Amino acid sequence: MTYCVALRLRSGLVMLADTRTNAGVDNISTFRKLTTIEHQGDRVIGIMTAGNLALSQAIVNLATEQGLSLYDGEPHETLHTVPSMVRAAQLMGQAVRNVYKLDGPSLEAQAEPFNVSILMGGQIGGGKLRLFQIYAAGNYIEATEDTPYLQIGEHKYGKPIIDRAATYDTEVGDAMKLALISMDSTIRSNLSVGLPIDLMVYRRDALKVALNRRIKDDDVYFKGLRQSWSDALTRAYQAIPGPDWEF
Repeated sequence: MTYCVALRLRSGLVMLADTRTNAGVDNISTFRKLTTIEHQGDRVIGIMTAGNLALSQAIVNLATEQGLSLYDGEPHETLHTVPSMVRAAQLMGQAVRNVYKLDGPSLEAQAEPFNVSILMGGQIGGGKLRLFQIYAAGNYIEATEDTPYLQIGEHKYGKPIIDRAATYDTEVGDAMKLALISMDSTIRSNLSVGLPIDLMVYRRDALKVALNRRIKDDDVYFKGLRQSWSDALTRAYQAIPGPDWEF
């Protein structure tokens, strides 16, 4: 499994994904789950995946390299050529459906689910900065100002942190910290999520990536953040008055 979180904010976009893939406790590997498309001055698109790794890789390859048509008779498109983020979401959804047609029956024959989910965010040309979650059926939802973040994978451990603190007006720098704290909480509570983690930060209308970083277990900032968060939680609960119930 994995954990991915993305926040689309007034000031920009933050995307964070872990890299752990496991097929049992004795078969743990590292695979990059965050793909970045950058054509400076034209587009920046980030893609994060969770679920079956073979399906995820096939879908991303189809949408980014091989290309496909949304409708019969139309020319092939990729995420490098689509004119808008909505079209990008439609294309990614069609890639999911195409891979399902190819691999779905074989998975069903082995009693395996077609398990894949995708987060895709970015900006193309003068269009809006957008963030989508694409489901295994190829349909999608979009992040809004009321709900400015989306998560896939093992999200239950990191969700309360984002829920309590993140809003559409949260600055990119603060959102980055929240995403990292959310990831650290998930890593602490779930063995199927682990370092290294990949971070991409994009500032609205820049049409170039602001930060693309792999964070490993020796990263000085992340190690300090983990310790600071643990210490802050300890101080916070200790500062809260205890109940006056008799016991």
